[in-house]
Amino acid sequence: MDGVSSPPASALPQAELDRITDDLVTQFKTVFDPEIPVDIYELGLIYKVDINDDRHVDIEMTLTAPGCPVAGDMPGWVKDAAAKVEGVKSVDVSLTFDPPWTPDRMSDEAKLELNML
Repeated sequence: MDGVSSPPASALPQAELDRITDDLVTQFKTVFDPEIPVDIYELGLIYKVDINDDRHVDIEMTLTAPGCPVAGDMPGWVKDAAAKVEGVKSVDVSLTFDPPWTPDRMSDEAKLELNML
C-alpha cells in the first residue's frame, strides 16, 4: 500500500444509511424558501450532509442570497425537519456562502417549476 488509508467503514449498516439519507431528502423537500415556491433540496441549497456512527447529522447549507430575510430562521427549519427522521439522534446545521448559490445548482424539476427551462 502507498500510505493512503481508506476511511473507516461505518458502524451503521449501508441499508440504514440509505434509509436515513432518503428520509432526510424527503424532509428537506418539506422546507421552502418563502420567496421561491420550490423546496430547498430542489433549489440546491443543501451542500453537504454527513451522518456519523452515533446518528448525528451535520448539514451544510446555503441561502439564495446572504441578505435572505429568513437567514436567521431557515437553518432552524432544516434542523427541525432533519430531526424528524427516524434514527437521527441529533442535528447541527451550518450556513455557508462559499461557494455562493447560483441558479445552476437547481434541479431540472425546480427550473421547470420556475419556468426556467
